[in-house]
Amino acid sequence: MSLFFIIFFTVYTTLNYYVFIRGWQTIGNYPIIKIIYLISFILIAYGYVFVKILYKVLPPLIYDIWLGVGAIWFAFLVYFILSLLLIDIVRFFDSKFQFLPEILRSSEDSIKRYTALIVIAVVSLIVFLGNLNKRNIEIRSLELTVPKGQSKLSELNVVMASDIHLSPVDGEKLLTRIVDKMNSLNPDIVLLAGDIVDDKAEILEARGIGKSFQKLKTRYGVYTINGNHEFINGVEASVLYAEQLGFRTLRDDYALIDSSFYVIGREDRVMPQFTGKQRKSLKEIIRNINQDYPKILLDHTPVGLEEAERNNINIQLSGHTHHGQIWPANLITKMIYELSWGYKKKGNTHYYVSSGAGTWGPPVRTGSRSEIVNLKIKFE
Repeated sequence: MSLFFIIFFTVYTTLNYYVFIRGWQTIGNYPIIKIIYLISFILIAYGYVFVKILYKVLPPLIYDIWLGVGAIWFAFLVYFILSLLLIDIVRFFDSKFQFLPEILRSSEDSIKRYTALIVIAVVSLIVFLGNLNKRNIEIRSLELTVPKGQSKLSELNVVMASDIHLSPVDGEKLLTRIVDKMNSLNPDIVLLAGDIVDDKAEILEARGIGKSFQKLKTRYGVYTINGNHEFINGVEASVLYAEQLGFRTLRDDYALIDSSFYVIGREDRVMPQFTGKQRKSLKEIIRNINQDYPKILLDHTPVGLEEAERNNINIQLSGHTHHGQIWPANLITKMIYELSWGYKKKGNTHYYVSSGAGTWGPPVRTGSRSEIVNLKIKFE
C-alpha cells in the first residue's frame, strides 16, 4: 500500500507541476503575484491531502471548505492537463507545418494571458456542467427472471445503489434526494454495494450526515457491504456507523430473507491491504446455505465475474468503477473491467455494475451518470 501511495503522489505531483509551471509562465515579472500564486496553488492542489492529515485539529468549517476545494481541483486538474496537452500538440505540429496565424505564434505575454483565460473559462464551464450532471440521479430499471426454487415469493422489488461516498462534500443534501428517490420506488429491500462513506465515521456523525437513511421504508430492511472506502476510512468504525443507521453489513456472510431468498455479502478485495487478512472465497461463504433458494450477491469490485457463475449465484450486484466518472476515465474503465457499467449475463448469472449514486473526489460527472437501480425480479 505504501508503494501505491508513493507512485500516486509522484505522478500527482508531476501533473500538478506541469499545470503550475504553465501558469507561472503567464504571470510575468510580478514577484508578489507569483508568491500568492505559489502558495494558493499548493493549498488548493494538495488541499484534499492536507485536510485528511490535519482533520483532528482543523475547525469543522475550515475542514469542509478546504476539503471541497481540494476535491473539485481534481476535476480542474484533469481538464487543465488535457487542454495544455492539446495546446502543446498543436504548437508542435505548427512548428513543423506553420499553419497557425502569425499572431498565435507570438511569445508576447499578452497572448499567453489571453490563452490562459480562455483555458480557465472552458475548463470552468466543463466542471460546472459536470457538477450539474452529477446532481441528476437517474433511476435505471431492470426486469430479471430467476428460478424460484423453494422461495415462497413470486416477485421481489429491489432498490440498489453503490458508491454514495458520503462526506462533507456530498452530504445530507445529496442523501435526502437519494432516499426520496428510493422510497418512491416502494422497495421490498434496499441493497447497497459498498463505498457508502467517503470520510471517517466520526466526521460524518459530527455533521449529522447519514440521518436521512433512517427514513428509508422497506419490507425487509437495508443490507450493505464494505467497499474499498470503508476500509480506507476505518472499516470497524464504518461498520458501526452503518449499524447505527439501521443497516446490516454482510462481511463474508449471508442472510436468508423471509425464508425465500439469500443476500450474500463479500468483503472488498482490498481487505488484505488494510487488515492483513484474506477475504473468504465465495465457495466458502455459501458452503452451508440451501442451494435451492435464489441467491443475490453483493461484491463491490466487479472482478472475477466467473466466480459467481461457477457458484450458481443468480444475481451479482457491484459498483466501484463509477464508469469512469470523469471523461476520458470511462474509456479506461471499459478496458480494465469486463463489465464497467450496466447489465450482463454469463451462463445463468445476471450481473449489474452500477456507476454509483454519488461521486468520489470532485462532485463532477462528465463520463457517466449518477444512478439508483430498480431490479424487478420474478421468481419462476
